[in-house]
Amino acid sequence: MDTAYTFFDISQEVFSCRVYPGDASPVMTPQMRMGDGAICNLSDFSMCAHNGTHVDAPFHFYRDGKTIDQLPLSHYAGDCYLVRHEGEVSAADAAAILRRAEAAGAPRRILIAGRATVTEAAARVFAEAGILLLGNESQTVGPEDAPMQVHLILLGAEVILLEGVVLTGIPEGRYFLNAAPLQLGGIDGAPCRAWLMRL
Repeated sequence: MDTAYTFFDISQEVFSCRVYPGDASPVMTPQMRMGDGAICNLSDFSMCAHNGTHVDAPFHFYRDGKTIDQLPLSHYAGDCYLVRHEGEVSAADAAAILRRAEAAGAPRRILIAGRATVTEAAARVFAEAGILLLGNESQTVGPEDAPMQVHLILLGAEVILLEGVVLTGIPEGRYFLNAAPLQLGGIDGAPCRAWLMRL
């Protein structure tokens, strides 16, 4: 008998997804349609690598940083800890989150639910702790009007950023996360179908 797992899809639908200010929105273009007499339905699509639910690689802010395809899958998948927070995440908040994640046995990947903004001080705490991934619901992990420094701190420590996840209604706690991106060589970010699993 199969084990009863609970799955949570934490990804945005691509063509209706949120877009960081200034980025192009995803576009789907029909190429063949059976309703027009074609033998199959066939579509093209184009999008920014950072639309909707996506991951950032160090190359996003570092000229010689690792690209999406150069990072091991272990960064993107494994046990994670989900915590809820509203407002700015301070250094003290980050330390408290890490303590809770450690107690839950999932200190390497952190998801922050809510309208949270990671500050530079919090980013340093996460980076120094050696986490592999930090995720949040916003389209950028730092302040929307000035995200660069937070990205530099985290990506400089090879902390993968999982941005634009949907965590509404999901309880805090430990989960298995899969946020593996598309295998896009030489690129700074990539969309992913992120999901959580719990026994």
